[in-house]
Amino acid sequence: MKSDLFASENMAQQATVPGMTLQNAKSVKYAVNGEMHARQGSMIAFRGNLQFERKGQGIGGMLKRAVTGEGLALMAVRGQGEAWFAHEAQNVFIVDIEQGDALTVNGRNVLCFDATLSYEIKTVKGAGMTGGGLFNSLFTGYGKLAVICEGNPIVIPVTQQQPVYVDTDAVVGWSAQLNTSLHRSQSVGSMIRGGSGEAVQLMLQGDGFVIVRPSELKPEKAASS
Repeated sequence: MKSDLFASENMAQQATVPGMTLQNAKSVKYAVNGEMHARQGSMIAFRGNLQFERKGQGIGGMLKRAVTGEGLALMAVRGQGEAWFAHEAQNVFIVDIEQGDALTVNGRNVLCFDATLSYEIKTVKGAGMTGGGLFNSLFTGYGKLAVICEGNPIVIPVTQQQPVYVDTDAVVGWSAQLNTSLHRSQSVGSMIRGGSGEAVQLMLQGDGFVIVRPSELKPEKAASS
């Protein structure tokens, strides 16, 4: 049988190193030898002796997720074998987190990660009860994290002299050491007249970076998250 379908870039090869690698721009291959974590429902194929088990977030974490719609439903993958992960054909990027690093990521943008990383739902300081930025996922420790994004992300440097303002529906993540607060960019009069639809943003201050996607959260996905 002959077809471009069987081109080498589409063929899955036996893993030569343990852990996470990009299969292609839309998916991750993970050679499991022990345990790793992934978002529930993201496994698209596997081979070998692997078990998949729903991972609890603790009572506090589940409560935050129920109240805000944020958080991340996880599963633990254990055993020996290879598994492939993807989510809605979104672009995937692997982030190497080193000891001392701390990265805040929106739960909807997490695909999978090494078990050596610590994961915690944290309150976004200064965000108040609004938008998609009230609770986000804080990753610390060391290991690899696969982040998904609709479209090609934009990474914007943040400096003490130049804070950055982001739409909470578009933000993917940011350096955890940045200070966050809400910024209102519309006057009260403009809001009364209907406004521009961009009334409040998350302001990030300090030294670091923020990652945004080139689209806002779609209403149907917001309702189902």
